[in-house]
Amino acid sequence: MPMFSFEGKHPQVHPDAWIAPTATLVGDVTVEAHASVWYGVVLRADFGAIVVREGANIQDNSVLHGGEDPVTEIGPGATVGHLCVVHGCVVGAEALIGNGTTVQDGARIGARALVGAGSLVPPGMVVPDEVLALGAPARVRGPLTAGAAQWVDGNPAIYQELARRHAAGIVALD
Repeated sequence: MPMFSFEGKHPQVHPDAWIAPTATLVGDVTVEAHASVWYGVVLRADFGAIVVREGANIQDNSVLHGGEDPVTEIGPGATVGHLCVVHGCVVGAEALIGNGTTVQDGARIGARALVGAGSLVPPGMVVPDEVLALGAPARVRGPLTAGAAQWVDGNPAIYQELARRHAAGIVALD
């Protein structure tokens, strides 16, 4: 996988994390144990640090860029879905950011919150713990439904197991 030092800061990846061979990590990036960073993801930490906490997963073709806050953080067990842009914000523990969502600078996504697919979380928005937020701009729609809670509950373990399978089973072809 491409990893690059930038101005003396370089990615730190725990040996028990899985990084897809086509993901790119630049600068002050930390990926903790059992986290996964999937195909085509870019983690670029040149303005500020990016931390992907234990068991979190960043799915295919998402882009995380460190903002001017001291750290862009993806909490333990959190999910950033496919094709997301996450910029200079904090995503809480076990939160789920739906596919194609943009989360902008200074936003705070609460623990176990679900931001629906295709949403736009504007700068500085605070999404409380355990709620559903969606839309463009995103609005809090209420507490998690049983169905939404199932996605939040199940996704961390599903992606940790899938990462183990990819680590053991992918083979590059000529």
